Amino acid sequence: MLPLSSNLVRAAVKLLPPRNWRPGCVWCPYRNVSVKLGGLKPRTVPPRYLGQPSPFTHPHLIKHGEVTPGLSQTEYELRRHRLASLIEAHSDRLGPSGSSSTHVVIVLSHPTRYMTNDIPYPFHQNQDFLYLSGILEPDSALVLYGKGRPDQAILFVPRRDPGRELWDGPRSGKDGAAALTGIERVHCTEELGVVLKSLKGTVLWYDSSQPAHPHLHQAHVAPVLEAGPAPHSLRPLTHSLRAVKSSAEVALMQEAGHITAQAFRRTMGLSQGDVDEAVLFAKFDFENRLHGANFLAYPPVVAGGNRANTLHYINNNQIIKDGEMVLLDGGCEYFGYVSDVTRTWPVNGKFSPAQAELYEAVLEVQRSCLSLCSPGVSLDHIYSTMLALLGRQLRQLGIVKAETSDTDVLKAARRYCPHHVGHYLGMDVHDTPELSRSLPLQPGMAITVEPGLYICENNDQVPERFRGLGVRIEDDVVIRDKGNPLILSRDTPKTIADVEKACAQRSGRETDK
Repeated sequence: MLPLSSNLVRAAVKLLPPRNWRPGCVWCPYRNVSVKLGGLKPRTVPPRYLGQPSPFTHPHLIKHGEVTPGLSQTEYELRRHRLASLIEAHSDRLGPSGSSSTHVVIVLSHPTRYMTNDIPYPFHQNQDFLYLSGILEPDSALVLYGKGRPDQAILFVPRRDPGRELWDGPRSGKDGAAALTGIERVHCTEELGVVLKSLKGTVLWYDSSQPAHPHLHQAHVAPVLEAGPAPHSLRPLTHSLRAVKSSAEVALMQEAGHITAQAFRRTMGLSQGDVDEAVLFAKFDFENRLHGANFLAYPPVVAGGNRANTLHYINNNQIIKDGEMVLLDGGCEYFGYVSDVTRTWPVNGKFSPAQAELYEAVLEVQRSCLSLCSPGVSLDHIYSTMLALLGRQLRQLGIVKAETSDTDVLKAARRYCPHHVGHYLGMDVHDTPELSRSLPLQPGMAITVEPGLYICENNDQVPERFRGLGVRIEDDVVIRDKGNPLILSRDTPKTIADVEKACAQRSGRETDK
C-alpha cells in the first residue's frame, strides 16, 4: 500500500465537483459524476439459468435492467465512472506523466473455498468486485482501463462448462454476463493475463498485498506486476466510494433493518425463564430468513447473564436462567447489504430494578449519541461524547464515587465500555475499514451507534446489584443532509415498555396493551 494511503482516503472521500456536465448526460448526486446516456446498450438476458438471479429466472427478485436486486446497470456504471474520476483526480499527484498515462485497474472476485475435500463453504463475493460489477460468480475479474481516466470496462467470467455445471450449477457465460451487466466487452477468465499484457498499462491500480483470488493473481496478474512498476492500492478509493450510499443502497439497507427488527421482536417473544442460548440463536436465524434475508450477516452474539461481558461471545450454548438478561448482537444480509443491531432484555420478560437502572443509563447515552449523527461530525467525536456521558451515568449509578476526578471517570468509562461507539456499515458489517473514524460524516454514510456498560460478576468494586450485568444497545443509522438521521433499525423494540411488550407477545402472555 502506498504510504500516502491515509491522505488518499481523505482526498477521495471528498465529493468531486461537477465537471463537464452537459445535456444528454445523467447525473448521480451521490456519486457526482455524469455518464453519457446510451453508454449501456440493452441486451436480452438469455432465457436460461445464469450464475446468479436474472429477470428471466427470478422475476420475483430482480427487474429488467437490474444487475442485482434493487441495483440497476446504470448504478453499477456510475460506480465505475466515479472510480475513474477519483483516479483521474489523483493522477496529478503521480507526476507530470500521470494524466497522460494508461491506467489499468484490476479487481478480482473471490474463489470458491472448501471446508474439506470437495465440500465448499457458502460462496461470498469480494465486496469491492461486487460493488463495481454486480457479478456474484467466483473465478471472475473486472479490468478498467483508459488514458488518464480508466473508464473502459472489461469483464472476465468462467467459461461455460456442461461438466462442471452438472455439479456446481449454471454459469452465466460471456453472453449472460454481458446481457445482465451491460458491459459490452466480456472475456473468459483464462484470457485475463493475455488481455492485461495487451493493454500495456503504465500505471496499475491493484491490491497485491492480499490478493482476493490467489490463483488468478499468481497465474494472470503476478507476471504483469513483475514486468512493471509497483501497483497503487485501489482499496482506499473503492472504500471511499462504498462509504457514501445511493438511495438504492439505502433502500436495501432499510429492508435489512426491517427484517432484523422483525426477527428481534419474534425472538423476544420466545423468551421465557431458563432458555437455551442455542434456541434463541436458531429462532433469530429462522425469523431473519423467513422475512426475506439471504442469511445472517455474521455469527451472532447470544450471551446470557455474565457472558454478555465477553464482547465477542459466540458459543451460544449455555442456559440463560430465569431472572437473567440476554444480549443479542445480530444482523442479516439482504442482497449484498447488512444490518447490525444489538438489544438486551430479560428472558423472563420483566426488567428487575437493577437491570432497568443500567439499561436506562445506556439508553439515555445512546439517544444522545444518535442526536449527534449529522454531517460534519465524526465517529471519533461521537465516541468522545459517549465516554463523557457514560462517565456521568457511572457517577449517578454509584459505580464510581461522586468525588472521583473527571480524568478518572473517563478512565472508568473506557474500562466499563472498552469498545468504540460505532463503525461504518454497508456491504460488510465492519465496512470500509480503510476509512478513519476521524473523518467527518457525510450524507449517505451508514454507521452503527452502540454504547454499552459491562460489569463482570466478580467485580467487587461496584454495587452488588449490578454485578454480572452487561447491556449494549445498537442501532443502524444513515446520515442525512438535513434533519434527524435515518434510523434503519427503528422498528426494533428498544424502550423498556416496548421490550417488555415484545417479550409478552408469546402464547397470549401479553397483559398490558
